[in-house]
Amino acid sequence: MTEEQIPFVPSANEGRSAATAGRASSSLNTNDHRTLAFSLAGLIFLADQFVKWLVIGPLALQQQPRQQIEILPFFNLTWVENYGVSLGMLTANSSTTRWLLVALTTAIAAGVAVWIWREKARADALALSLVLGGALGNIVDRMRFGYVVDYADLHIGTFQPFLVFNVADAAITIGVLLLLLRALLTRDKKATKNA
Repeated sequence: MTEEQIPFVPSANEGRSAATAGRASSSLNTNDHRTLAFSLAGLIFLADQFVKWLVIGPLALQQQPRQQIEILPFFNLTWVENYGVSLGMLTANSSTTRWLLVALTTAIAAGVAVWIWREKARADALALSLVLGGALGNIVDRMRFGYVVDYADLHIGTFQPFLVFNVADAAITIGVLLLLLRALLTRDKKATKNA
C-alpha cells in the first residue's frame, strides 16, 4: 500500500482541536452579537434622551401654546407627562409608587440585559436591545422628573391610532413585536418539520 492509498484518519487530538475551535467560534459569534446588542441599546437610549432634551430645552414644548407644535398635518409634538407605564396602567401618583415603579422597571431592564447576555440568536438579541434601550430611557425620565416625557402625536384628523409616545416607547414596541414575530415564525417552522 502506497502513501497515497492510506486513508486519512484524524487523531483524537485533531478531533478535539476541531471541537474546541467550533466552540471558540460559537463563543466569538455570541460575543459579537452581545457587543452589537448592548451598543444598539446604548444608541437607542442616547437617541431617546437627545430628542427629549430637544423637546424640553430648545423647543420648550411644555411652554408652547396648548403645549403643542404642529409639524405635519398628521404629526404634532404634544407635551404629555406620563405617570403610568403603558396605556396608563400602574400610574405612579405618589413618591412611593414612583420609586416602586422605578424599581420594578429597573428589575425588568436587568432581566432583559441578562437575557441578551445569554441569548444565542442574534436577531432575538437585537430585538431585546431595542427593549432595553427604551426601558432605560424611560427609567431615567421617571427618576429625573417623576414622569416619562411623551411628545410624538400621530393622528388622522381627530382620530389618534396611538397614545402620545416617545422614541423609547417606539423602540420597546418594535422590539416586543419582533420577538413575538420571530417566536411565531420559529414555532411554524418547527411545526412544519414535525408534520
